[in-house]
Order: sequence, then C-alpha cells, then structure tokens
Amino acid sequence: MTGRTTFNAGEICWTDLQTKDVEAAKAFYTAVFGWRYEDLPTPDGRSYAKAYLGDDLVTVIAPQNPQQEASGTAARWNIYFAAADAGAIVEETPHAGGTVEFGPEDVEDTGVMVFLAPPGGGTTGVWQPGTHTGVARYNEPGALAWAELLTPEPQAAVAFFQQLFGHEVTEYPQDDGGTYTTLMVDGAEVAGIAPLPEEEQDEDEAEFWGAEPEYAVGKGDEAAPDEHALQTGWQVYFGVSSVAEAVASAVAAGAVVLIEPEGDGSADEEAGSVATLKDPQGGVFSVLEV
Repeated sequence: MTGRTTFNAGEICWTDLQTKDVEAAKAFYTAVFGWRYEDLPTPDGRSYAKAYLGDDLVTVIAPQNPQQEASGTAARWNIYFAAADAGAIVEETPHAGGTVEFGPEDVEDTGVMVFLAPPGGGTTGVWQPGTHTGVARYNEPGALAWAELLTPEPQAAVAFFQQLFGHEVTEYPQDDGGTYTTLMVDGAEVAGIAPLPEEEQDEDEAEFWGAEPEYAVGKGDEAAPDEHALQTGWQVYFGVSSVAEAVASAVAAGAVVLIEPEGDGSADEEAGSVATLKDPQGGVFSVLEV
C-alpha cells in the first residue's frame, strides 16, 4: 500500500468528481473500485460523499453547481496540484501564459482552491492544504495512480507548469514523431503532458476533457465509442489489479468504453494495462494496472 500524508508543491495531490447525481455515481464507482462512503451536507442543503478504501480517503463525489446542472454539463473529474501558496500561483498564472478560472477560495479550514488553465486549455486544480492534504493512498487498486494533460500546445503547457511549480521534465520521443513529457518533483514523475493528435484538433468538436470550466459533452452513447476520447484536458487514472475485470465491471454498471484495453495477452506485452471509460453521467476516467 502506498500511503500519503503530505505532498510537495507541484505534485498531483487530489482528484474529485462533480456530477449531477451523487447517489448514482456512488453506486457506479463502488461497482468498479469497491469504495465506501461518508455522506456530508453541502451549504445549499444537498450532500457530497467522501470515498474511502478501508479507512483511507481517496476522493470526493460532489454535486454540480446549479449553473452546471442547468446547462446539462456532463460529470467531470478534476485534478489538483499541491501548492504552498495558492494566491501566489494565481498572481503568477497570467505571467506564465495561463488563465485563472476560479479562486482562490477558502474551503472552510480544509484548504484553498484554485482552478486555472495553461496555454492551449485544460482546467487544472490547485490545492493549498489546510486540514486536508490530499489522497491517503496512491498508485494502488482503487486509488489515484496518474494524471496526464492532452493539449494542442504541449511545449507551452510544460513551460507554464515549470514556471508555476519549478518542475523538472523528462521527454520521451514517440513513434509518431511527438514527445510525451513528464513533470517531475524531486526526481519523481508526477504527471504527463502529451500533444493532442492533429486530427483531433477540430474546432467543431465538443470539448470533452474540460478545457473550460463548464463544457458540453455529446449527449447519448450512440456515437462511436472513441469519438470524443482525445480532447484537450486532464485525464485521471485510477489503479486496478486487472484492467479487464475493471472494464467488465464498469460496463456492467453502465459505462461506455472510450479506449479499449491495450494488449493482446501475449507474454511479452503489458496486456490490458490501460483503458479509458465514460461513466453513466459522462465522467471520463482511465484505469491503470498497478
């Protein structure tokens, strides 16, 4: 078990889900990851759910705000970088070429929240910890395991995060001529940034990953499974012991497979190591074999 109690600035420390039906989302993700929940009230009289593995907090499932509900916004997974001073991040964001979308805002005594976007888009959370530091488990079945940004401007996005958090980087050349870049803190890889394939950079397509705070997703599942699978924004990965089993459980609970599990089961290949899914309310997430 990879337990966490603190995070360094620039590490991915947290993820949460905004959804129109918290109870339905709880049932779905229990079927996939086996989470249990603690329900707590929101200031407007609704409730949100803390999700646990055993006694360890791994995420929160929260209701959408009224504007998101009224506009028919799909569910969205958010990711958050840890920060020592969220206010300083906000001040530096425009100088780094990004946009502040929300905050900074105190979330009672738990911490300070900010949403910003790097050049090229991709809503990104920033969390200055108070009593809440982040996920209590990492990189194990049912817990946050990785996050990566797909963007039409990868070099600008990398420079943006380096300016805000001082990330070091490692670059991995790809077969298609592009580069997959990982952001690093103290020598450890903490997140990935990848170029959006050119054929997917179509202004007429709806933004799927959440490049804007309130985005629209194609309604219904009659479209091709991977039609919107590669849009600008952050993708959250959860660990699983078996991708094939996790995908089967998710589909049985109402998910749509956007990217099929990799591999063909051969001994020299990491068969089924990653898959991308859309939950019944439109929330996109990936599962990663750990």
